[in-house]
Amino acid sequence: MLTSQTLHTGEIRTVLPGVRWETYQALVGDPATNAGKRLTYDQGILEIMTPLPEHEANKRLLGRMVEAATEVLGLEIYSLGSATWSREDLLRAIEPDECYYITHEAIARGKLSFDLRVDPAPDLAIEIDLTSSSLNRLSIYAALGVPELWRFDGQELWIYLLRNGVYEQEERSQVLPVLSKSDLLGFLKQRGELGENTLLRQFRARLLTLNQPTSGRVTDHDS
Repeated sequence: MLTSQTLHTGEIRTVLPGVRWETYQALVGDPATNAGKRLTYDQGILEIMTPLPEHEANKRLLGRMVEAATEVLGLEIYSLGSATWSREDLLRAIEPDECYYITHEAIARGKLSFDLRVDPAPDLAIEIDLTSSSLNRLSIYAALGVPELWRFDGQELWIYLLRNGVYEQEERSQVLPVLSKSDLLGFLKQRGELGENTLLRQFRARLLTLNQPTSGRVTDHDS
């Protein structure tokens, strides 16, 4: 079996072609073998990604920003981290860096088992992609029906919204419409300059400003 490996300061990716679904399932079910790794499966191709500190630092900060936003906005959230999402009938499976039910939180609340043929997919998934995955991860998320995806490569942030089975880039979140790409990216780029808690305090203050009634003033959303 051929193996290709890419090394980056943020992550290591190994791609294995010709992997049967049953083999993938066995690997997912063996935490001793895959501790700390992310597995993605796309119609016979398995990618194993080992996250390193740069990857995890970006993942946690962006995740904390989502969690802070829901608190400030008074929204409930169901956080499922890097849970595995799969559909055997499509031969596709993925483990996001972070994922959340927000719009559908009340439906998902307390559930520990999901069938994406009948259950809604998480409302928001986060992907830290520092080395450009060999797989088309957007097509996997689209096939699984994830309505919104944020992807960050360490420098640029993209917000994708699923429409008619295809992701389209947008400047503003749909599940958290108070947040724009520019707002999120501005805070992400301060990682390393400010302590995380200081940065989050400033982020919360910004959210409180953005969430004020807009009557009598123009926002970047209106312009």
